[in-house]
Amino acid sequence: MKQNVAPKYGQGLTPRQFVEGMTRNQQAFETWYEKFTWEDESDHEYFESLNHRDDLRVLILAADWCGDVVRNVPVVFRILETAGIKTEVLILEEHPEVMDDYLTMGGRAVPIVIFADSGGYVLGHWGPRPEHVQSLMNAFKRENPDREAADYESKITEVRKAMGQAYGEGTESHAVIVKELRALISGF
Repeated sequence: MKQNVAPKYGQGLTPRQFVEGMTRNQQAFETWYEKFTWEDESDHEYFESLNHRDDLRVLILAADWCGDVVRNVPVVFRILETAGIKTEVLILEEHPEVMDDYLTMGGRAVPIVIFADSGGYVLGHWGPRPEHVQSLMNAFKRENPDREAADYESKITEVRKAMGQAYGEGTESHAVIVKELRALISGF
């Protein structure tokens, strides 16, 4: 049976409330939001075409201290605004039971974008990062399972640097997120 998140409907923040309530990284978040543009007009048209769908809801697990939230959620907000999909943000620390249903390789990583129908049945999810960035962390965790190893911290610092490079200096990852969300939603 698919998970049902309907009990969480109405417990989250609107995207605007989330941004206004940020105590960390608000300016960087808003900068990424403002930098978003549609690189492919067919993607823009696709997401605009979803405005007639009143059967979709989105819950986003997030935290303002997380760099991936700051980079990725502004793009997700823009996409969902264009699609007209009702969206709520659940703060990770306030909803650990939901987070624990969406662990990434056994760990808590945000953002997680949960797509559900109006009855709360989960259709799919995305996150915490674009696949080409996440694959670097997946490989790291497979190769370095012992968090207590003497060289773990230096190695994770290196993989985080590589992930930053994979995101790119500018908005390169925005189009990737658009394509990944379009592929996911197209399956609903």
